[in-house]
Amino acid sequence: MATIDGRPAQYGISLKQLRELMEHRGREGVAMIGEFGGIHELCKKLYTSPNEGLSGSKADEEHRRETFGSNIIPPKPPKTFLTLVWEALQDVTLIILEVAALVSLGLSFYKPADDEAPVLQEEEEHHGWIEGLAILISVIVVVIVTAFNDYSKERQFRGLQNRIEGEHKFSVIRGGEVCQISVGDILVGDIAQIKYGDLLPADGCLIQSNDLKVDESSLTGESDHVKKGPDVDPMVLSGTHVMEGSGKMIVTAVGVNSQAGIIFTLLGAAVDEQEAEIKKMKKEAKKASKQANKSLTGESDGRTPMKGTQTQASSQRQPVSEGTKSESDGNHVPQSSSTSAPAETGHKKEKSVLQAKLTKLAIQIGYAGSTIAVLTVIILIIQFCIKTFVIDEKPWKNTYANNLVKHLIIGVTVLVVAVPEGLPLAVTLSLAYSVKKMMKDNNLVRHLDACETMGNATAICSDKTGTLTTNRMTVVQSYICEKLCKVLPTLSDIPQHVGNLITMGISVNSAYTSNIMGGKNPGDLPIQVGNKTECSLLGFVQALGVKYQSIRDEIPEDKFTRVYTFNSVRKSMGTVIPRPNGGYRLYTKGASEIIMKKCAFIYGHEGTLEKFTRDMQERLIREVIEPMACDGLRTISVAYRDFVPGKAALNEVHIDGEPNWDDEENIMANLTCLCVVGIEDPVRPEVPDAIRKCQRAGITVRMVTGDNINTARSIASKCGILRPNDDFLILEGKEFNRRIRDTNGDIQQHLIDKVWPKLRVLARSSPTDKYTLVKGIIDSAVSENREVVAVTGDGTNDGPALKKADVGFAMGIAGTDVAKEASDIILTDDNFSSIVKAVMWGRNVYDSIAKFLQFQLTVNVVAVIVAFIGACAVQDSPLKAVQMLWVNLIMDTLASLALATELPTPDLLLRKPYGRTKPLISRTMMKNILGQALYQLFIIFSLLFVGDLILDIESGRGQELNAGPTQHFTIIFNTFVMMTLFNEINARKIHGQRNVIEGLLTNPIFYTIWIFTMISQVLIIQYGKMAFSTRALSLDQWLWCVFFGIGTLVWGQLITSVPTRKLPKILSWGRGHPEEYTDAMNLGEERFDSIDSDKKPRAGQILWIRGLTRLQTQISVPLRVIRAFRSTLEDLNERRSMHSLHSLRSPRTGVPVGGGHPLYNFNLLSPNYNKHQHQQQQQPPPQPQQNLTSVPLPLDISYIDEDPQQHRTLHNGRTTSINISGPVSTTQSTRVPAISPGFSEIAHTLQQQVRSNHNETHHSNGQNETRI
Repeated sequence: MATIDGRPAQYGISLKQLRELMEHRGREGVAMIGEFGGIHELCKKLYTSPNEGLSGSKADEEHRRETFGSNIIPPKPPKTFLTLVWEALQDVTLIILEVAALVSLGLSFYKPADDEAPVLQEEEEHHGWIEGLAILISVIVVVIVTAFNDYSKERQFRGLQNRIEGEHKFSVIRGGEVCQISVGDILVGDIAQIKYGDLLPADGCLIQSNDLKVDESSLTGESDHVKKGPDVDPMVLSGTHVMEGSGKMIVTAVGVNSQAGIIFTLLGAAVDEQEAEIKKMKKEAKKASKQANKSLTGESDGRTPMKGTQTQASSQRQPVSEGTKSESDGNHVPQSSSTSAPAETGHKKEKSVLQAKLTKLAIQIGYAGSTIAVLTVIILIIQFCIKTFVIDEKPWKNTYANNLVKHLIIGVTVLVVAVPEGLPLAVTLSLAYSVKKMMKDNNLVRHLDACETMGNATAICSDKTGTLTTNRMTVVQSYICEKLCKVLPTLSDIPQHVGNLITMGISVNSAYTSNIMGGKNPGDLPIQVGNKTECSLLGFVQALGVKYQSIRDEIPEDKFTRVYTFNSVRKSMGTVIPRPNGGYRLYTKGASEIIMKKCAFIYGHEGTLEKFTRDMQERLIREVIEPMACDGLRTISVAYRDFVPGKAALNEVHIDGEPNWDDEENIMANLTCLCVVGIEDPVRPEVPDAIRKCQRAGITVRMVTGDNINTARSIASKCGILRPNDDFLILEGKEFNRRIRDTNGDIQQHLIDKVWPKLRVLARSSPTDKYTLVKGIIDSAVSENREVVAVTGDGTNDGPALKKADVGFAMGIAGTDVAKEASDIILTDDNFSSIVKAVMWGRNVYDSIAKFLQFQLTVNVVAVIVAFIGACAVQDSPLKAVQMLWVNLIMDTLASLALATELPTPDLLLRKPYGRTKPLISRTMMKNILGQALYQLFIIFSLLFVGDLILDIESGRGQELNAGPTQHFTIIFNTFVMMTLFNEINARKIHGQRNVIEGLLTNPIFYTIWIFTMISQVLIIQYGKMAFSTRALSLDQWLWCVFFGIGTLVWGQLITSVPTRKLPKILSWGRGHPEEYTDAMNLGEERFDSIDSDKKPRAGQILWIRGLTRLQTQISVPLRVIRAFRSTLEDLNERRSMHSLHSLRSPRTGVPVGGGHPLYNFNLLSPNYNKHQHQQQQQPPPQPQQNLTSVPLPLDISYIDEDPQQHRTLHNGRTTSINISGPVSTTQSTRVPAISPGFSEIAHTLQQQVRSNHNETHHSNGQNETRI
């Protein structure tokens, strides 16, 4: 018989049996494990030991991978470069240019029979085709540059995803040692330790558990915490969150075989089928729409004939067009025509400040550009027709078609120049560049836009422990048997029986995952693993000369009778163990003032037992606990209680049977106090300076902590949060709640507004208090610019506050998986000073984009006006199509690269934050834009109308269409480019600084691009000839061009001298939150507009703009990638995550990044699905619970890459609400598809389908009601 590593190669249980086992829940699960002989028998069948774990040998690991699979889902391959090229080619502007260029090419080779000017024709034969070809080549360059940008972006994000994935480790026991391994290496048979805050990476069965509660909403959609235990419900599933307690499980399914993996595999297949269906449906819908319009002579909306198809198409569109109302007609089923008003009012993280302002700006520029482009074409054509057919009275010749095409090309080119398609590129480049650099500053950015929002932050609500302090805790004071020691006592100083109780109480009553390891080198400090407060207490035990591990070995976790795990409500932890001679002993530890209230006895002088009266309690608090807290120490009390079957002593309780452990209040009463210890957690040395920088930068820092108010005050003073002469408030959670609630106990915004401006420290606060404070500050309208709030958090319960904040920072070291998942940025060193670096980078992103805008808008204004007036005055644009495309390349792609990669300087922290409503283009910037535009227009028009006389060259005005390029127009083009290039140097400063050269040499990207552009321009002018419509210039003429270019720098100094304050405020542009424009962002991803574009008031116009700009490809791609990092379901709910699958690491690209393809079409799922829907609708809406997200059931399709919103469904005027799971958030491994709110319903149906097939083949018991 074959053996592996000394054991049989054949396992006692098959993969199929394990998969079936994991489909059972609750009592059924217990029974199923019983059928296999119990959990220990299951361990034997998988050749593993509950205490020793796997052997850890390579052969064994390899064999398990081959048999049961590995803990990863193979990612979907990324888009190829050619796919991205094809996507870039879809841009409407480029298509128009391509067609026009091809027509131009065709006409240049067309020789009509009625030609009267053979000489001219011959000339045209030589050169006519060049312009068409040059435009085609320009288009190809633009497409390749766009595709390359998208390609590198996608690669960058995959790298970032892998980095986030690699960060995630999990505790397993191998070879008797607890070790941290990457979730991808977890195998079936591994013994995993699970604890509060973990996101489970694989399916398993519990061997032992303490007070374990799991949030399974990501799989079931039900947000109640499910109690788990070997005798209650032993099945724990991948993708679920441990909300309380701890335990040990044997891994039974990994990767594609785990419950979450099965769903992903089904969804992956579903999506592929779905794409084909949608394409087909869209075609049918178009045909039907056309037929209907014909038959109804255009009066109806054309949807009557294809009721079924239209309903589906409409429902697919609905989630995307967030703010757009789709009006229903009589034939629509009500659900698909529901307007999305609730979606707008529903909580959804607002679009990032910058994104919102840019969207508005891009659309406004797009409108202006389109108008001028159309006018240019019309004017050129009218002038040509009047001159040729009216004045010269020539008959129509076919060659004139060529002239009309040339006019169209000029018009389209004006549009290309007018529309700032480099804007999204600049945003993406700037963000991506910053994100990469921020990693070195210990900021792991999960949501791209968070990095820019951070630059606008006006308030930071920070945790104390680990963020402001080092999180290296040590016991420095103790109070034992009426002795207050400022140095650590020895065991001989403490009465023996008290010493034994203290060491036993601390060793047993702390999580066994908390340990103190020796340093790597002999002189190093010991390494604290696990909960740092517990580590400090274990260190105290070690300092007394006792080995805590030997006590733990005597009392392993499976001997525990009951564990009351620490949570924010209890603020204490208790462990019940059996006493050697019968009965039970409860050990507890926690916040001093809370434990003191539960104590009835205390060990006094020489270890004598005394009653602990109210007076003694108050004296102890006044004389021991408060002075410790005022020194900045965290105070912890340790106590115990005995339950005995026989005669009970004074501080014992007599019991006949086993006490009711669920009656926590009575169990945790009449305790005997053993000791009070003061734990020091020193302030990080760099924090006071970082906080000073924040205050100088106009950012208010507030401390929100669960610690004692005196400890909090002391630490806040040391950090500099409390300054001596400031007017500030320090509140405890209870007092805070009293002040912000009205007589009915409801939170009122106007009451919060009285508290938060002065509040600096909130002590003894609960996670709900933290959430309330953050929400109150964000919603407040007290300050002139609305507040932008950043929050730090590490615990599972910080999830809601991290989600609500504009930017959530999670701790990379101390943070739980749930906190990391709810956050936008992970601080890999848990250090507050890294937040200050994030502020600096965020402000730098904002400024980089403002610099780019200042530069680009100047070029836009000049190029468009020159082309337009040139067309009117000279019947020809002085800047030719190819030349404009080159200018477009300089100012879009190259300038965005150059200006978006400026490094941040400490000066950025000397100004106040911009806030939400500050205009994007300030008055200073507008002054620079208009001032430079005036100078450039003056120079260009002077050259256009009198340049030929000044420079003594042949005039280029009034030339025949087919005449060759002239030096006159070449000089205009060259001067324009020179002025643009020198203005790029001016654009580096946006706050009116005089020294524009400062720091130029610190940015090699900038000067490399600048020199490259200059050399290219020389080559184009001297050797471009017909292709670029240029003629070589003499040195003299070159010097004139460069002279005009340098003039922009001098003129820039004059503009800076004009006082900005004197300018009217109307000159600032891009103010506020452009809600009215946000639809446009979504319309870009709209794929069904043809169906009812007539229904939307502005959809046609916006779509035209969206099509015309590469905003469609360039904003939507980065935003989609951003959305890959982002899921924002906003209620007071922790992030519900469908397997961020560290383990399953399924691709985020479960759907191509490019598309808004539905997750799965309900109507395609199952013939019974509508019945299922109907049953759902019959149920009364469940009452919302404490941390429940009650979201209406989306009966329309949700798009994978859209932010989940609340879709409201009306049935006969009644709203049906159903609890559904939230999105997948992609924390530790971002390759998972972002699952939208409809997910749990789909998953349920898919599971039923699978199970029905399964039951047919395996004759299962048919009563399995498991829901995923």
